[in-house]
Amino acid sequence: MAKATHSPEASGADTLLKLIASSSTLELDSEREGVWIEVIRKMDEVYSDLLRYEVDLEHKNAELEEAQAFVTNVIESVSDILVVCDAKGTVQQASSAFLQTSGRSLADISGRNIAEMIDLPHRTQLPSLLKPRSSAEVVDGELRFAAGGSSSDLFAINSSPRHDHRGRFIGVVLTGRPIGELRRAYEALHKAHQELQRAQRQLVEQEKMASLGRLVAGVAHELNNPISFVYGNIHTLMRYRTSLVGYLDAVHEQPVADELAALRSDLRIDAILEDFGPLIEGTLEGAVRISEIVKNLRRLSFSKLGEVERVNIERLINTAVLWAGRTKQHRVDIQIEVEPDVWISGNEGQLHQVIVNLVENAIDAMRSTEQPRLLVAAGRQGNEIVFRIADNGPGIDQDHLSHIFEPFFTTKRVGEGTGLGLWISYGIVREHGGELIASNASEGGATFSFALPAA
Repeated sequence: MAKATHSPEASGADTLLKLIASSSTLELDSEREGVWIEVIRKMDEVYSDLLRYEVDLEHKNAELEEAQAFVTNVIESVSDILVVCDAKGTVQQASSAFLQTSGRSLADISGRNIAEMIDLPHRTQLPSLLKPRSSAEVVDGELRFAAGGSSSDLFAINSSPRHDHRGRFIGVVLTGRPIGELRRAYEALHKAHQELQRAQRQLVEQEKMASLGRLVAGVAHELNNPISFVYGNIHTLMRYRTSLVGYLDAVHEQPVADELAALRSDLRIDAILEDFGPLIEGTLEGAVRISEIVKNLRRLSFSKLGEVERVNIERLINTAVLWAGRTKQHRVDIQIEVEPDVWISGNEGQLHQVIVNLVENAIDAMRSTEQPRLLVAAGRQGNEIVFRIADNGPGIDQDHLSHIFEPFFTTKRVGEGTGLGLWISYGIVREHGGELIASNASEGGATFSFALPAA
């Protein structure tokens, strides 16, 4: 066997390569044999590591594919839309829900700006959704997307920022769900709730009015008898006064004794006769006023509408305004705006009383107003006739708005009002199927309005 030799200057690796390349039988010394064995062992370790790394890499790739499939599955199964954009708003990825909403494929929207897919009136909100910000800051908005020449339903959008491993802002993730149906349902629920509250208030008000009606019916009945006595006695007293004055005048036309003349002077008979007239007139005026209050109270105790007939609104308002204006001394510019040929079914006398009450109250409220103006209007709105009496006076105090239709509530001076006019008017309107509403106009003044079914 030939023995391999080498020069001391040659490296171990070069010598080993030469020996391996040689076809002759190699005989190594113990030192070179150890190097060879070490190289083989290292190669075996490297090969084993490569095999292990390859197996691990395959496992990792399988896990990554499973995770990617899972995430894709989850995103596709969510009904909310999801759009991934870069910092400039370019679409990078989108869920199938968004593709269905926009009516486009992923190939159509990838690489395009998200603004092209948003309805034009809503594009102004886009800068706030795409602006750079910290990872904890989520921006909300509402958008409509352009879908096949039309607009999608309204979506509530959440914009979450994206950052790279260095913390730099690289884009946003937009998620959203349709809220149009939810908003419409909420608006319908809110409207139903308001209608329910209105119905509850009406029921409470009706029960209160019914209770007050029963109460005032008894009071009016009890007051009616003594008022009748006062009326009868005053008229009798007026006849007695006439007879006494005639008798005394006849007696004193004849010469009388000095004692009788002195007695007339001491008893102040002439002054008493002069006071008789004003005293009787004042008493009669008070009795008439009490009688009117009793009549109003008795009218409120009846729930029946009375005789129902077709009422011409134009004639009703013209007559009522004319009557109300005659009783007032200060001048008011009254404008009447009534749609021609509108009719309602009801009691004309009661409706006349309502208009008169409202017009008189408006005129009284404008006593201190320069250039007072009053608008009395009526017109058709759908199947209803809407009445409106508006003035340019000081308006109604906010504290009084909730009490203005209560019985005996009045802001007029003592002796000028009983506080029953608006209460009576409210009851009449309610009996005719409407609701009398008081409010303050934004430009000033008070407005009373109500709507009744058209005939």
